[in-house]
Amino acid sequence: MRWALLLRSLVTFVFVLLGWELGRQLTGVEALEGLTLTSARLIIPLSIVSGVIGLFAAPWLTVKPANALRSSLRQIPTVQLMAATAGMAIGLAIAALLAYPLSLLPNPFGTILPFVGVIVMGYLGITMMVLRHREILTFFRFPNGSDNGRDLPKLPLFAKGGPQHSDTMLLDTSVIIDGRIADVAETGFLWAILAVPRFILNELQYIADSAEVLRRNRGRRGLEILDRLQKIEGVNIVFLDQDPADAQQVDEKLVFLAREMSAAIVTNDYNLNRVAKLQGVRVLNINELANAVKSVVLPGEEMTIQVIQEGKEMNQGVGYLDDGTMVVVEQGRRHMGARLSVRVTKVLQTNAGRLIFAVPEEVQERRRAYESVRQ
Repeated sequence: MRWALLLRSLVTFVFVLLGWELGRQLTGVEALEGLTLTSARLIIPLSIVSGVIGLFAAPWLTVKPANALRSSLRQIPTVQLMAATAGMAIGLAIAALLAYPLSLLPNPFGTILPFVGVIVMGYLGITMMVLRHREILTFFRFPNGSDNGRDLPKLPLFAKGGPQHSDTMLLDTSVIIDGRIADVAETGFLWAILAVPRFILNELQYIADSAEVLRRNRGRRGLEILDRLQKIEGVNIVFLDQDPADAQQVDEKLVFLAREMSAAIVTNDYNLNRVAKLQGVRVLNINELANAVKSVVLPGEEMTIQVIQEGKEMNQGVGYLDDGTMVVVEQGRRHMGARLSVRVTKVLQTNAGRLIFAVPEEVQERRRAYESVRQ
């Protein structure tokens, strides 16, 4: 607020000076000592009117253009912004070298062309660096595995489906609300930079402000998970201001930004998973990770399980392992609430996860006895 007031005062003062100068030129007064009553009647009102115009025009000349420029700069990726700055510097350097030879040309070319050269070379430098910044960065990464004679490990610049860098992971709203990403981060398995775009943070805030209790609790949980990630030692989490203008939906923006940054997306959303993979973006799914690290159980193994609910079929009971894997116990309904020893008979892998079928040891013993009698 103070900065806006200072700018408005400065613009008003400049307009007052412009009005004073215009009135002085119209009346022919060269110095303040030569000011007469007749000339003052024109100069002073003209200065006041000019100052009032400057007072009301100041926001459109200073604050609003500055806010628009700041908003535009937030949407430009940092790499492109740095490339544009470097390109402008190179273009201006070339224009400075050409300024002297161009100034030796006969008038009016010697006067006009140096200024035109500054504009043209600056524009060409910015355009070339922005359009070719990926190739330039790739060139300076020494793709041939050599750095001034030192041998470096040869890493593929492009993986299947496009460029893939393992230094940045974009977090989706679903995986933040899920919360297991914080548990994984605490184990030290996440060494990459965890990036949260501003539009994801805005969506979390929108959910947290929802009138529905369930949605509000989910949004607040997501914000708490982000706060927890920031406090985990060794975890580097950053918030990005880029907001792709070419995309409308949040998922579309996330995929667009991941392609622009060559980053991976961490999500639990099945649809986002499929769409991102179709566009060549690497996706890390927490659900797939959870299924991959579940304990391996083979048919014939014994375990102790607590039956906590009835199954879908007659006389079935259902229990769960510590990792959440469902165990369907045949003849387990009568053991409801009790812990019993069971033997695994079958393991199925479904889209929802791993499903284990087992029978109580007493049932297994009866079956063995029956089979031995038949034999």
